[in-house]
Amino acid sequence: MFAVIKTGGKQYKVAADDVLEIEKLEAVAGDAIIFEEVLMVGADGDVTIGAPLVDGATVAAELVEQKRAKKIVVFKKKRRQNYRRKAGHRQNLSVVRITDILTGGAKPKAKAAKKPAAKAEAKSEAPAAKADAKDDLKLISGVGPALEKKLHALGVTSLAQVAAFTPEEIERVDAELNFKGRIEREDWIGQAKTLLAGE
Repeated sequence: MFAVIKTGGKQYKVAADDVLEIEKLEAVAGDAIIFEEVLMVGADGDVTIGAPLVDGATVAAELVEQKRAKKIVVFKKKRRQNYRRKAGHRQNLSVVRITDILTGGAKPKAKAAKKPAAKAEAKSEAPAAKADAKDDLKLISGVGPALEKKLHALGVTSLAQVAAFTPEEIERVDAELNFKGRIEREDWIGQAKTLLAGE
């Protein structure tokens, strides 16, 4: 049994256990994927052609890996005009393994499947990532990546530690990083407490 599916603006003829490289999908390795744009299904000489899609037909697949194609060189030149432009490009690809071709509205037996190009789901996960990044020393004004590394080297890795600074710890960090009273001047402790409170 075979099917012709459409994804990423291209059409592919597939059968069970085929492995193919397609335009990148928003998913991670191991995810189940459903292709609903099935243009043709065929088995044992019996072919069904969609208009434009075959009703009730889907193709189930598993994402094997995300990869990039070989680099291509894009070179433009206009002779006698002193004009040359050289650029490289590597296309993002998804490697998928076709697991099943389903007809008549049948559902895949495997784990919960994702539909391709689920960009809305990726956006909905962004606030959760921001919530995880709440305990970040760079949220204190004046602390950048370089200063954060120095604080990590001194064992200061969270806002809770800054909020709980004792006078001795302030003096130790001041001396190590040559701050000259910067922690108290910029009220790091107050900033850390405000950030931990979620304000």
